[in-house]
Amino acid sequence: MPKFTPKFISRFRFNCWKPLVAALALDGFLFLTVFVGFRLLAQNPTSNHTFMATQDATNPSSNEMRVDSTVDFRVVSDEAWRNRLNAEEYRVLRRQGTERPYTGIYEQFWEAGTYVCKGCGAELFRSETKFDAGCGWPSFYEGIASERIREIKDYSHGMIRIEVRCAQCDGHLGHVFDDGPKPTGLRYCINSVSLGFKKAEQ
Repeated sequence: MPKFTPKFISRFRFNCWKPLVAALALDGFLFLTVFVGFRLLAQNPTSNHTFMATQDATNPSSNEMRVDSTVDFRVVSDEAWRNRLNAEEYRVLRRQGTERPYTGIYEQFWEAGTYVCKGCGAELFRSETKFDAGCGWPSFYEGIASERIREIKDYSHGMIRIEVRCAQCDGHLGHVFDDGPKPTGLRYCINSVSLGFKKAEQ
């Protein structure tokens, strides 16, 4: 019977741990490689459906909505939307979220110009149709053209409402109600985060 001296036991333990340490080191290296690769991909997306729609969120009247008009927004991938919108824009425009009332940059904003879809830049509302509904969100009594806004019945939250989306990119805008002022009697209740703004030329 072999003698299990302390020196033998110490060497045995070391030899048993070597494969485990090597495996953990390899796993760590593979994880780091994949992580760095995904970070680089996110910073340099190679999707065929890339576009730009940017605006300074701290300056509502900045005329910086720049959009690639060659994009077919009907086939833009979810990954591309995630890359091009910030977290709140993505939550509202692509996941039918709602911003908190009285927090949007356009809720009490009255400069002359045109409100456009934050996702694709399509012109949706003119400033002269905007009014203070006291509801906490930007409100308009009329869109620029009926074909630019799509209406969908919304049964969420135990209510029946009419959701409005951008007809070009299918981005969620808000809802439309029949309690607005004349001449239409409509109130388009729109999330600020779904909008960009093009200041009227002087």
